[in-house]
Amino acid sequence: MGKEKFGIDPTILEQYANEVKSVVDLGVEVAIVIGGGNIFRGVQGVQKGLADRAHADYMGMLATVINAMALQGALERIGLSTRLQSAIKMEQICEPFIRRKAIRHLEKGRVVIFGAGTGNPYFTTDSAASLRAVEIEADVILKGTRVDGVYTADPEKDATATKFDNISFAEVYSKGLNIMDLTAITLCKENNLPILVFDMNKPGNLLRLMKGESVGTLVSQ
Repeated sequence: MGKEKFGIDPTILEQYANEVKSVVDLGVEVAIVIGGGNIFRGVQGVQKGLADRAHADYMGMLATVINAMALQGALERIGLSTRLQSAIKMEQICEPFIRRKAIRHLEKGRVVIFGAGTGNPYFTTDSAASLRAVEIEADVILKGTRVDGVYTADPEKDATATKFDNISFAEVYSKGLNIMDLTAITLCKENNLPILVFDMNKPGNLLRLMKGESVGTLVSQ
């Protein structure tokens, strides 16, 4: 949303596209899972009585596809080759998710965007990110957020919160830290897939962390 109250801020969209291009230019294979909360959140839809949980979650999945298409357009405007794959079939606008095709696209230097979450209600886009990362044998999940890592509490609400540079999956469980939902965290832990949480809104952060600089918080075994 950027500074907007709803929808997509073109300035933020362009910024994200340039951030992605900076690491693709290094030769990094990039796949992206994107949420849809700037358009519709399934949980909020239930709370407001708009729909039952499953129905609302499907609405949220469609919102992620709108964001994915917007990001795809922004990436292609600056010269990147992309493929959008959806967990829900929408042949007119994107490919269905096929694991081997996704891996092949990455090998060819294309940015692959995964839309529609897992394609199932009751699963978050965090879970979709973990699932897709495991499926394509990614080296790491980079979770872009509004804060610069994992803290003892929400730094936007608690001024005394302190940041972790490194933290184990076991500590995430024991401390009850809200990094990703537990399904997503467990999938990463069981498959020894590290998560790096960082501030995506700070220009240059993505490039710096890909160059090995100390950015964000690393969650690992």
